[in-house]
Amino acid sequence: MFPYKDENPTYLTPLVTLAVIAVNVAVWLLIQGAGTLPALPRSVCELGLIPGELLGRVPPGHSVPVGPGVACVIGGQPNWVTPVTSMFLHGGWFHLLGNMWFLWVFGNNIEDAMGHGRFAVFYLVCGVLAAAAQVLADPSSPVPMVGASGAISGVMGAYLVLYPRVRVHTLVFLGFFITRWTLPAYVMLLYWAVIQLVGTLPSLVGVQAGGGVAFMAHLGGFAAGVLLIKLFARPESVRRHRRPAVVLG
Repeated sequence: MFPYKDENPTYLTPLVTLAVIAVNVAVWLLIQGAGTLPALPRSVCELGLIPGELLGRVPPGHSVPVGPGVACVIGGQPNWVTPVTSMFLHGGWFHLLGNMWFLWVFGNNIEDAMGHGRFAVFYLVCGVLAAAAQVLADPSSPVPMVGASGAISGVMGAYLVLYPRVRVHTLVFLGFFITRWTLPAYVMLLYWAVIQLVGTLPSLVGVQAGGGVAFMAHLGGFAAGVLLIKLFARPESVRRHRRPAVVLG
């Protein structure tokens, strides 16, 4: 289920949302080399979040493969900026484009409800809390974590609280058949949250993954957005979205 637009108007130009998208794209092109070697693995190893390195659970010199013939070597000192830098890195084109599209669909309305400065802080806080959730879930992991999805999950959690009944247009993939459904936001967002919860089940029963999707970061960011949105949102900005539209004849 892939959302491609909502029926929620905006009143402010989403400057921060656009800036975050621009920064992510710039990092992907200029620092990560658009996914080419050696820039991609170097950026992941140096700027990605490695829970075991951050908490000192993995011995220095430990090697972690991140691609054919490429490995990250765990350093002796924790890099405390990686919870922030990791949220501006991606592992591939689809990873980047998918995250940025979700941010655009839901982020412009959340920025509209907060204002630019509050939204920037909210986005970063949700991203850091999402990273903390993943670190707590697997504190000894030597695998680097990258991606904006934890912070974007916070935006989605905020959207669920503020605009649960807004209609969201989605693409639904049924095998080789693609159809379009228009759903209340709460249906689409809760479905997404359930998928993330199901994804965490292997780790909850002790099955260790070697990499892949940071489901706990998604859930942590989502929960952060749900819990923090009322502290950041401006009530009047939210109310004007909920007023009935005026039809002019």
